[in-house]
Amino acid sequence: MAAVDAPVARPPVQGRTNGRVPPPRPPTGGGDDGDREPRPRRPRLDNVRLAMLFLMSGEMMFFAGLVSAFLVLRSAAPVWPPPFQPRLPVEMTGVNTVVLLASSVAMAGAVRSLDRGDVARFVRRLTAAAGLGATFLFVQGYEWVRLVHFGLTMSSGIYGSAFYTLIGAHGAHVLGALAWVGVVLALAGRGRFRDGRTGAVRACAMYWHFVVALWPVLYVAVYLV
Repeated sequence: MAAVDAPVARPPVQGRTNGRVPPPRPPTGGGDDGDREPRPRRPRLDNVRLAMLFLMSGEMMFFAGLVSAFLVLRSAAPVWPPPFQPRLPVEMTGVNTVVLLASSVAMAGAVRSLDRGDVARFVRRLTAAAGLGATFLFVQGYEWVRLVHFGLTMSSGIYGSAFYTLIGAHGAHVLGALAWVGVVLALAGRGRFRDGRTGAVRACAMYWHFVVALWPVLYVAVYLV
């Protein structure tokens, strides 16, 4: 009687592959560490700075409307400035423009210091930017007091109302930027930005540069043209 052959053991099949060998798992990491998951890509522009770009776009349209209205009023006037109205302090405002531009340079230096991890120098340069911005506002306020003393007021005519509306709007924005810098300085004193989360600082710097860049346009349109 013939012996019955024993059944041949087959290797276990992992999953249903219909006779095909499953493809290898795709690599998840780089180099020799194949099990390490890749790091998520950081966006080039964080949400804070993206929101700041939208805010500055709206501010640009706001000031474009104010400058356009000022130029239309000027072109419609037979004489500009009107007779018996004081002339604007062109020379002093020109020096004050240089002061404000210097504050933007100090702000850029503060951001570079923060990138290098030098928080102490960052605080010093940010304080310098705030001091130059405050000096600009002080000189502007001194000019306004003199102009009011010489008879240029909001109620003195369209010349005074257009001037104070346009230049005053910019001054309010500089004041708001100064308040923001003050908050950043207070947070820096508490060690807030030592962990690398500097989005608030960069957004503040963007707004500061924007406010500074607006002023030469207004200076040329209101004081020189």
